[in-house]
Amino acid sequence: MARDGSPIVEILAIFAIVFVLQYLAALFNLAVLAGLFVLQPPIESSPWTAVTSVYAHANLSHLVSNSVAFVLFGWPVARATSRAKFHAFFLATGAVAGVSQIVVTGALASAPLVPATPTAGVLGASGAVFALLGYLLAANRLSTSLGGVVSVPRWVTAIVFVIVAGFVTVATGAPGVALVAHFTGLLFGLVAGWFRVLRV
Repeated sequence: MARDGSPIVEILAIFAIVFVLQYLAALFNLAVLAGLFVLQPPIESSPWTAVTSVYAHANLSHLVSNSVAFVLFGWPVARATSRAKFHAFFLATGAVAGVSQIVVTGALASAPLVPATPTAGVLGASGAVFALLGYLLAANRLSTSLGGVVSVPRWVTAIVFVIVAGFVTVATGAPGVALVAHFTGLLFGLVAGWFRVLRV
């Protein structure tokens, strides 16, 4: 396992740098710079924001809460995998979670008889943080030990993952929270943990 740097410290540093850039963009009213960080529809008009939005945050409390959860759930995962795999997992799950939030809420808003509004924009690491939580839940020693003793059909496992992801998402929901992104991140993390994709 590579120990050539801490992905936790590196990602926290990226959070801080991006937050400073966001602050400067707001302070000097730099619309061009501000548009680099928020993932919003139509996604194809600024596809890079699927990446940059993962490291951006709406305000200081958003940054702090995501950073604390990131350290809490990310630290054990980072210790069990390589630096490159951790970064790739964090970025991929965060981007997929953000894109899913935009796509699903956009689809719901255009559906007849569904009182929903499309997401104006998404930013933050919470989708990736929920993926780290899901990975921890599914890939820890207790889960893998039970999986070796008790034979459970894959379809039952899939249903349990969806129920757990739904329950945790609803339990952590609040106004303005990207629930679809949280659900997607957690579900991807559970599946990745089940298959132990970060194993080295």
